[in-house]
Amino acid sequence: MSNEKHVKLEIAEGLATITLDRPPLNVLNVPMMIELNGLLENVLTRNDTAALLIRGSGKAFSAGVDVADHTADRVGEMIRLFHGIFRKMALTDALTIAAVQGAALGGGCELACFCDIVLASERAKFGQPEVQVGVFPPVAACVFPPQVGIKKAIELNVLGATIDGKEAHRIGLVNQVFPVEEFDKRVGEYLEGIKRLSRPVVRLAKRATSLLVRKQILEQLDAAEAIYLDELMKLHDAHEGIAAFLEKRPPIWKHA
Repeated sequence: MSNEKHVKLEIAEGLATITLDRPPLNVLNVPMMIELNGLLENVLTRNDTAALLIRGSGKAFSAGVDVADHTADRVGEMIRLFHGIFRKMALTDALTIAAVQGAALGGGCELACFCDIVLASERAKFGQPEVQVGVFPPVAACVFPPQVGIKKAIELNVLGATIDGKEAHRIGLVNQVFPVEEFDKRVGEYLEGIKRLSRPVVRLAKRATSLLVRKQILEQLDAAEAIYLDELMKLHDAHEGIAAFLEKRPPIWKHA
């Protein structure tokens, strides 16, 4: 077991399990991202790791990044740390798997859907509601179009739609959907199938399959991040949306 406060790590039989443990909704803040980056650095540089499972404690996977960390004085560090997670995941040969038992929203949805495999319960919810507070999800902007097609990606990223696990499975965002009451058992069975395989073979097969996508995602993430920091953060509406959320009031858009 690891000693981090909000992110727990277990490693056994070539499987690393990271549990997001910041109840009740596992909202990702800067200290938690620092912990997560550190654990990923440890796990993903090990050649004996065949797979990494990411899951949330309690009823939610993660409700996203703390809105307070989107403010002008924090957003640069937040983006650096948050996107650092995905840059590490994009470069690993280990299979990455998300077990989503409840809400995966905003940055939590990005974290889940960036994984190679997404296992969801029937009560899972996926959504990118960032536009409602005046921002957009750079990681989802990179990975959703190739995963679900541009039209569904627009609905999710630009309109902020939220979908359930069955719809996420139908459009290709999720690999498997399991009944709520059987979720842990079915995830365990799925992982046992991976454990029966050769670890180096799994890693090489993952690398070969991901060669093109890996390069494209890293390039697109750089571009989306630049749009976010250099253009979006110069808009009045971006800061108004964040302020309105924190002050618990409707935003007053200037469309500028």
